[in-house]
Amino acid sequence: MQPADNASWYLTPPRIIPPLDPNFRPAVAAHRTFQAEVARSGKGVPLVIAVEADNDAVSSYHTVVFSEKDKRFTSNFPYVERIVKFLLWQRGGWRVAVGGPKAIGQHIQTIYSPTGARAFDVDLMNTVYDKPFVVEITTSKGVPPDNSTAKQLGRHLNGCRIGFDLGASDRKVAAVIDGKSVFSEEVVWDPKGHADPQYHFDEINAALKKAASYLPRVDAIGGSSAGIYVNNSVRVASLFRGVPKHLFEQRVRGLFQELRKAWADIPFEVINDGEVTALAGSMSLDVNRVLGIAMGSSLAGGYVDKDGNLPGWLDELAFAPVDYNPTAPVDEWSGDTGCGSQYFSQVAVNRLAGKAGIPLHEEKTLAERLKDVQALMDNGDPRARAIFETIGVYFGYTVAHYADFYDMAHLLMLGRVTSGLGGDVVLSMANRVLQQEFPEVAARVRLAVPDEASRRVGQAIAAASLPALKK
Repeated sequence: MQPADNASWYLTPPRIIPPLDPNFRPAVAAHRTFQAEVARSGKGVPLVIAVEADNDAVSSYHTVVFSEKDKRFTSNFPYVERIVKFLLWQRGGWRVAVGGPKAIGQHIQTIYSPTGARAFDVDLMNTVYDKPFVVEITTSKGVPPDNSTAKQLGRHLNGCRIGFDLGASDRKVAAVIDGKSVFSEEVVWDPKGHADPQYHFDEINAALKKAASYLPRVDAIGGSSAGIYVNNSVRVASLFRGVPKHLFEQRVRGLFQELRKAWADIPFEVINDGEVTALAGSMSLDVNRVLGIAMGSSLAGGYVDKDGNLPGWLDELAFAPVDYNPTAPVDEWSGDTGCGSQYFSQVAVNRLAGKAGIPLHEEKTLAERLKDVQALMDNGDPRARAIFETIGVYFGYTVAHYADFYDMAHLLMLGRVTSGLGGDVVLSMANRVLQQEFPEVAARVRLAVPDEASRRVGQAIAAASLPALKK
């Protein structure tokens, strides 16, 4: 988003400046400045945003905005637009209800339309939910009530199970008996480079058969994969980027239902890998209210609620805005600025390396460039340290922002960017920001980096635990 002039007044600089990004304007600081001014006006009016996803699931967000009589009324427009954007990628939805001053709802209708600035978001939500995206204008009391459809997926450890995880460069599979892994392996594959869905079917099925050979029987199969999955149906997934659209509709969308049939219709569940990461963390730590964040090729997220359930939200935080600087980096896919993938991923490390004066080889992949930066970090290079300090400052402010949208007590940091000494610096700087700027968040949210070896086993067991056995 390119905020209008009516937004610039509340774009507050952080007290702790990221070493390589002095123009960073954290979303959380902007929101707090905005809310303080609304309170000071003494004439704030309530505004409620509700998003509706599949199965009549509705969740809402409550805030207060300037009244129509206030000269800063138009400042509400960019403020509310960024919240709508965050909610769509955090919770997901095909219907947005804006309950408050009519002009704000009209602005959101214009922006979130097939010809508006957020046409990408509209199109993607259409694809995810198979329904035309709509913005409805109502009053703060006319917004539909919350309706949770959280699922009790996972934590089923009984029986002989297979768990799998499909990544962009490798696929993992595990055989699990009563919660104990008896076999696991990682195999390199290239899903994006194949246009024929038969390749994907055969590769996944081969992994399942290999794991099954270590079990006396197979009672259930659970899996995780990057992308958006609704009721075991593939809606959006980069793994299948190479498949033409007509073949995607014919074969990929129902790929996991097809696999389930190939396995005699035993219980079979597939969900987003971020959700399984959060579930694995919740199971291993024996706690709920967990947000899992994976900083890898992009940014992935997953959330376990206070009851230990998966709310069924998107948690696609790669697209959720965290920086309101109008000249923030642009996401190449959505065309929007300041979104999470540019701040917490290999993309972020690559972007900041240029600012740090580290020449990276263009012929190398982003993963290889990350390894080069991490090697410099291990050798005490101050330029590499500045990269991870910058990401750490970003993250501290972003955790405080996430805490306004998630009821969380634990935040798990995962992914290649968080490994090694660089990850230690990210964690240290994030904690420093929280303690100095947001002590109330620091007091209630614990940041942690799980042990890598146990996490991999934990992820496989968590995936395998997704389906309940037939009674």
